[in-house]
Amino acid sequence: MHLQDEIAQQPAVIERLLGQGRADTEAAAAAIRDFDPPFVCIAARGTSDNAACYAQYLFGHDLRLPVMLATPSLHTLYGQPADLSRALVIGISQSGEAEDVRTVLVDARRDGALTLAITNFDDSPLAQAAALHLPLRAEREFSVAATKTYTAQLTVVAMLASALADETEHWDDLAALPGLARDTLESSEQIADWAERYRYSDKLVTLGRGFNYATALEISLKVKELTYIASEGYSEADFRHGPIAAIDRGHPVMLVAPQGPTLAGMADMTRRLAERYAEILIISNVDDLLRAGTQALPVPAVPEWLSPIVSVMPGQIYAMQQALARGYEVDKPRGLSKVTITE
Repeated sequence: MHLQDEIAQQPAVIERLLGQGRADTEAAAAAIRDFDPPFVCIAARGTSDNAACYAQYLFGHDLRLPVMLATPSLHTLYGQPADLSRALVIGISQSGEAEDVRTVLVDARRDGALTLAITNFDDSPLAQAAALHLPLRAEREFSVAATKTYTAQLTVVAMLASALADETEHWDDLAALPGLARDTLESSEQIADWAERYRYSDKLVTLGRGFNYATALEISLKVKELTYIASEGYSEADFRHGPIAAIDRGHPVMLVAPQGPTLAGMADMTRRLAERYAEILIISNVDDLLRAGTQALPVPAVPEWLSPIVSVMPGQIYAMQQALARGYEVDKPRGLSKVTITE
């Protein structure tokens, strides 16, 4: 089963990136500093779009750089692209074959922007179109549902932010990631023991905030791809503005709530969900919060800015175990292909 193998490969992929990719990352950071962009624009689709969401928070938090998400349809359908001439324009794509993402970089580079591709393949159209390329070094990913390439994307983004911030402490934090990822996967083995409980559920809400808003979106996407249910990812703050009304007894809600400034809001949301008798699945490294949930998905203590890299792993495993419990093909979900071409 490719999906299970690729989830298990994530610590090794992260370790390879840190060992082999630092020099390339620091060279890219030097070029970015020379260009001195006032803002960043990121073009991506699907899972890669969730990696872009992580970059929005990380670049804003660590570098005080505003980050916008590109609108590829303005480039490919309307022929009216925004002026990105002074931006750092990043294209993120596992395959590097997303044509609309490539078009954003081509247009931006023509107008004078500095362009950077983050892909798994050096010879991909996106990598060839960009001035700079940072490879994922994840080796081939066979399963349609992206797992190891997603956490590789997050790791590349974290490495780039660290190189731009020029913080030794950041690199020390990154060095611990492979071991923390292994610990996370080991503690997540128990998910198989209770996944059957949700076999007949046809809905799920995933909640996160700050750095882990991206994690909530990505887990929701994995659940949709693998189990075909109506899964929705929200910012915990946005969820309070209406969607919480849809939660009633037995509704599964997964919260991504590691230690950090977002914890108080997530703890309050846990109490509110308990009042509605929801099924509460909590990904956290805070023992009191884990005990407040219906199901606990523990992750190790990790700096909040890196927590999305480990926090997504229990969600990946939950999605896989749900698909197996329902008898679905996990490597080739219906209606999907590994490379999706949008123009």
